[in-house]
Amino acid sequence: MVPFSFAGTDFLASAEGALFWPDRQALIFADLHLEKASFFARAGQMLPPYDSIAVLTAIAAVLAATGAREVWCLGDSFHDAQGCERLAPDAQALLRRLTSATHWTWITGNHDIGAARLADHCGGRVVDEEEVDRLLFRHEADPREPRPELSGHFHPKLRLVQRGRAIVRRCFIASATKLILPSFGALTGGLDATDPAIRGAAGPRARALVPVGQRMLRFPIGPGQVATRCSVPASGGSGC
Repeated sequence: MVPFSFAGTDFLASAEGALFWPDRQALIFADLHLEKASFFARAGQMLPPYDSIAVLTAIAAVLAATGAREVWCLGDSFHDAQGCERLAPDAQALLRRLTSATHWTWITGNHDIGAARLADHCGGRVVDEEEVDRLLFRHEADPREPRPELSGHFHPKLRLVQRGRAIVRRCFIASATKLILPSFGALTGGLDATDPAIRGAAGPRARALVPVGQRMLRFPIGPGQVATRCSVPASGGSGC
């Protein structure tokens, strides 16, 4: 995981989209979209039914590696409000073990809003948003919010060109008061980091942050600074 700071707080970020807060021993994830495959299967679109167990296994690995005591999920943890009830027995058992071993908080998003029985089936606690040590945790960034804020919702990805080859990477979006996490889900797409919706939510001077090895690459995404045309040199610098 790669160290960086936001709003005076030190974090560690992984290329897969996990965020670790060492001072609180807390892990933060966004947009897991568990049970997305089963949601589409009900409508006749068959997808491999392994997304939930894959995501939960990945979370368990990050928990073991960091020793985190808290977990915060920033909304859209399930693809719909009934997703927790559809978990396969092995996935639900794993999730129960994870939520019982940590202080686990589900923040509701636009997909899983109304999941009133989420805690009953899967453990943890459910809130709409919460302020944690002067940082606001919510699902979707509010451009009017002056407090430092962590959110998800947009599934940001950065599209780059390296030696003539297009590369797509999950990325964090950071500005002075906004930190938008990428999706940690298995079947989730992504919105281009330069999209006006992301720039509007993050505010001026926002940058895309891409953890690579032990370095955090930073790319401007503002108007007139098209990150998709940036080139990543062999040295690993941003090239922008």
